[in-house]
Amino acid sequence: MPRKGQRLKTIRAQAVKPKGGAKRLHDPLGHNPLIAYMEAHFEWMLVTGYSADSVRTRRTSLRRFILWCDERGVTRPADITKAVLERYQRHLFYYRKADGRPLTIGSQHGCLAPLKTWFKWLARENHIPFNPASELELPRLPKHLPRAILSVAEVEAILAAADHTNPAGLRDRALLETLYSTGLRRSEAAHLALYDLDATRGLVFVREGKGKRDRVVPIGARALAWVERYLVEARPHMAVPGNQALFVTDYGEAAPGEFIATKVKRYMMFAEVDKPGATHLLRHAMATHMLEAGADIRVLQALLGHAQLNTTEIYTHVSIEHLKAIHAATHPARLERKTDIRQTLPETASAFLDALDDL
Repeated sequence: MPRKGQRLKTIRAQAVKPKGGAKRLHDPLGHNPLIAYMEAHFEWMLVTGYSADSVRTRRTSLRRFILWCDERGVTRPADITKAVLERYQRHLFYYRKADGRPLTIGSQHGCLAPLKTWFKWLARENHIPFNPASELELPRLPKHLPRAILSVAEVEAILAAADHTNPAGLRDRALLETLYSTGLRRSEAAHLALYDLDATRGLVFVREGKGKRDRVVPIGARALAWVERYLVEARPHMAVPGNQALFVTDYGEAAPGEFIATKVKRYMMFAEVDKPGATHLLRHAMATHMLEAGADIRVLQALLGHAQLNTTEIYTHVSIEHLKAIHAATHPARLERKTDIRQTLPETASAFLDALDDL
């Protein structure tokens, strides 16, 4: 019973949204017949196993090309020749954004590569007599090294920045440890379910990673200990009933990739690590540190889920600790000379020089 003068709180009824169909947005390119061919191509991609993310990315590139064609009165696939495609390629090269900067080679490549797949499909489906993009030469992509690599000390500072005395901080520590131990992409970590963790064998099952490829990744003992502690002490108080996601948000829902990236960047700021990137920095750090410790590059390829070895070989250029040690011990311009340079080298570098002596 309320006290005298006390006002009772009432819950206001929410306004009922009137029923009605969703408003259809006008497509400025809807009048161009090329749009229908594009949509049919995307349907074929989904049917044949391409991911929705691939379709979404290629939609932007193809619509950009169709807009360029529409401005020049090109409305039929048969009107597009190799010369037209080469003219569009020059347009991308000389295009300048609002800030005056040109498109990067990677952006130009991303705009042109989907065209080759599209016109190959158009020719196979007999919408055009031949493929005008079959001999189109794409820009040569430069091979860039990662812009920043975290040191072991920086990684440890980031991991230690999470306050594990509360459920949210314990979840964050378990998440950071998992990312560094396994080298998962943020989307792969977001899709982890409870049944994907095999604590007995120390394994994590990555289901439908990049390219819809499954793989099994070992998880270190330290990371596994933090995850098990999180599952016992924190997750039962955070997850909503029925949620099978391994990592959850503060509201108990499955943690999306953006949430994971934001958390990593937040703890980088707490650890005063000012480097570009977030989740992928931990992935790069794991690969680089393992390679410096003597891991085989093909093992890293399997761990990282790379389809081609040349993608993994970038870490051989990043890992230069052994080269630095040999350079410092053997270069004539060093500050002081050692009687036996093997005393100053890491064990793996010393073994390498011993092998050279045996030749």
